[in-house]
Amino acid sequence: MADRPNTALVVIDLQNEVVATAYRRHEVLGAVNTLIERARCAHVPIVWVRHADEDLKAGSEARQIVSELAPAPGESIVEKSYRDAFEDTDLEQVLSRLSVGKLIVTGAQTDVCVRSTLHGALVRGYDATLVSDAHTTEDRTQKGAPSPDAVISHTNMYWSNQRAPGRSGGIVESKEVDFGPPSC
Repeated sequence: MADRPNTALVVIDLQNEVVATAYRRHEVLGAVNTLIERARCAHVPIVWVRHADEDLKAGSEARQIVSELAPAPGESIVEKSYRDAFEDTDLEQVLSRLSVGKLIVTGAQTDVCVRSTLHGALVRGYDATLVSDAHTTEDRTQKGAPSPDAVISHTNMYWSNQRAPGRSGGIVESKEVDFGPPSC
């Protein structure tokens, strides 16, 4: 996207209740925290996404971003009520204001909001790269879902070659994310 040359790190739903029992919680939060530090050092914008519903009410502790991570002053927080972070939110306006055309995506739940947002990004004209070791989900095997490791592995596999005319998906390990030259 020539008119949107910038990249943003997108952090989806890493909230207390959402990741309370998430698979590999500490490793994923550690990877995301490192990405946040690197993005800030390279002056890459970070866009936080926070979900609200009947279980995650405004102002509740359950809805807060986990204490291991913290938005910095001036970083955008997009409030959402649907799985796709673009749906009925100001995410596109935030990205447009920042001239962003490429998203580096992290967060939770892999099989719900992360997948929906990745697809939402691609169909809206964004390149969307999933950080393969920086997304997680909870165990929903009791509801008939595959195990969390299988959900994550499958998502990484099918997103690794996702594309559409003029835009691409893909995956990258957190240590391989290139935000450009650091300034700190």
